[in-house]
Amino acid sequence: MSLVERWTEELRRLHECRRYRTLRVPAGIDFCSNDYLGYAARSFLEVSSLPASGSSSRLLRGHHPLWDEVEAELAAWHGVEAALMMTSGYSANEGLLSTVIGPDDWVASDERNHASIIDGLRLSRAEKFIFRHQDLNHLEDGLRDASYRRGRERFIITESIFSMDGDLTPLKQLSELAARFGAHLIVDEAHATGCFGPTGAGRVDELGLRSQLLATIHTGGKALGVAGAYVCGSRLLREWLVNHCRHLIFTTALPPLLAPVWLETLRRTRTDQDGRARLHENARRFRETLRACGFAAGGDAYIVPVILGDDDRANRAADALQRRGWDVRAIRPPSVPAGSAQLRISIHADHSSDQLDALAQGIAEVVGKC
Repeated sequence: MSLVERWTEELRRLHECRRYRTLRVPAGIDFCSNDYLGYAARSFLEVSSLPASGSSSRLLRGHHPLWDEVEAELAAWHGVEAALMMTSGYSANEGLLSTVIGPDDWVASDERNHASIIDGLRLSRAEKFIFRHQDLNHLEDGLRDASYRRGRERFIITESIFSMDGDLTPLKQLSELAARFGAHLIVDEAHATGCFGPTGAGRVDELGLRSQLLATIHTGGKALGVAGAYVCGSRLLREWLVNHCRHLIFTTALPPLLAPVWLETLRRTRTDQDGRARLHENARRFRETLRACGFAAGGDAYIVPVILGDDDRANRAADALQRRGWDVRAIRPPSVPAGSAQLRISIHADHSSDQLDALAQGIAEVVGKC
């Protein structure tokens, strides 16, 4: 079978099982994006005089003094020595992990970690131990069995709030376990940044665990509503990445046009206690209403998975909700484990009480018919 025939057959198969992906213009009330604080729709035309392209990598001509200012504010926000801007969360995860972890090392990764973490670990070529989701006993077994040899380092990588399950990782217990076995802990704060702690710095800083971690990864394109991402850690880590991370060295820099947006976003986020309070109150209200309608609400925060199991059932429910004006999507394997297709509901700070109640009731109605 030729390459064209193989591709055509695979796409046909995806069509048949309703897993074929397409790009759609957003329509309906947003309950599927990660715009948790409602920042993404802002316009910043006043900064248009700045270059709209990075023009080259930061090590060549792509650096701009504004990025020094952004990174200094990020470091101060998280209480770390240094921060380093990257082009995306995917690039930050893949670049960090493939740069600091090597073939002689051992790394433990939660089985439901994001694809960017999985790909970063593949590039590292380290010995991998995939522990059951949030199962610290299984992780401890792996750490205990990990062979030690001179020059070998142990690492643990997890997310602080998981993007599909919406559950919070027990970071304090995890950090204690890492310390007991001498493992370096790395936490992806993508879905927590902006939404936890008195200044929105994330769960690691809210729990006072910063000094116990090697690094955290943060994205701008979720709650912060701005393109780009960054890594937080020591000055030494930053220097190592600048000198060794291929995802930084060989990538065109973010455009200077975005730097003032980052600065405004950081200052707004740090003081937006009301937005964070509304976000968590909205999540609490939606869960309560959903339970009152007879449905179990998964997760612990503002990501609410409604597990339907069967792909077709999830597709039919999402289609019915979209016809009613709700932008809710069906999440199916391989994004979630087989047999756990779901409606992933993303709660935002700017959702009204009426919208939350109506969606919960709508889910109850359409799922019962699917």
